[in-house]
Amino acid sequence: MPGFAYTDIEETVDVPFRRVLVTGATGLLGRAVYREFQNNSWHILGCGYSRARPRFLRCNLMDEDAVREVIHNFQPHVIVHCAAERRPDVVERHTEAAMNLNIHASATLAKESATAGTFLIYISTDYVFDGRNPPYGENDAPNPLNLYGKSKLEGEREVLRHNPGAAVLRVPVLYGEVERVDESAVTVLWDRVQESCESSTVDHCQQRFPTYVNDVARLCRLMAERRLQDSSLRGIFHYSGKEQMTKYEMACAIADAFNLPSSHLIPLTEQPAGAGAQRPHNSQLECSRLESLGLGVEPTPFKVAVRDSLWPFLYDKRWRQTVFH
Repeated sequence: MPGFAYTDIEETVDVPFRRVLVTGATGLLGRAVYREFQNNSWHILGCGYSRARPRFLRCNLMDEDAVREVIHNFQPHVIVHCAAERRPDVVERHTEAAMNLNIHASATLAKESATAGTFLIYISTDYVFDGRNPPYGENDAPNPLNLYGKSKLEGEREVLRHNPGAAVLRVPVLYGEVERVDESAVTVLWDRVQESCESSTVDHCQQRFPTYVNDVARLCRLMAERRLQDSSLRGIFHYSGKEQMTKYEMACAIADAFNLPSSHLIPLTEQPAGAGAQRPHNSQLECSRLESLGLGVEPTPFKVAVRDSLWPFLYDKRWRQTVFH
């Protein structure tokens, strides 16, 4: 690829057997996936775009030639495709760019991975379902309510059409170690929790299953390692945290995790008009397929994981000192 030399690969004589390419390695999930594979003896290449350098390879996934060259040069055994526009309201406003990334880039990766004989894991979403009749198994009919869900569903179809040996992994709302609290729809609640001098309404309608990115990352690695031994691992899979919460309940749990007050948080039991892209009421995923294959990952308890994710953003730094010294 112009402007990028694969010196770190070419100068390595003893290249480890297992190579993985992670797209969206600069994002919330991608960082966790990158770290998980790196910590478990995989040779890894992470790519990003706007935030890529200096740590990751800068690659425009809309450029088919660039994608082909990366795969040809690195020759990954596995690709974990985390790159996506996953903010429903942004998809509604910037539809063309979101569709290009969520659908067309996924199709390109599927074609090139199929040609190279590479196992592709495509990260999808519970928003492919309308949330009216949960829980949803892998074979239940999708019916997305918003453009984000539609784009990810179309991405699934393109991936499996061009690479029938690929895996689609549907996950719900994600959270983890963030660079900014607004990087996740879970951690974005943090400011409301900490600003206890002002009352704040928080959604108490839609049921969610917040899922820790470190758990998803571990699952991706286990799926990759299984696939190297068993080529029958393919198709659609569901993974989710097990704790059902509204955003109001998440905010209260976050407050409790840090011994902060929650009395200023007010549950909002009706959706306000003009609240952005329509969301499913309860798109709970049924996850027994992975468990039946011995690939179940026990979710980290919400309070434990959210505390690990948010403690760097505490206003009161004295709390950090009591915990970490």
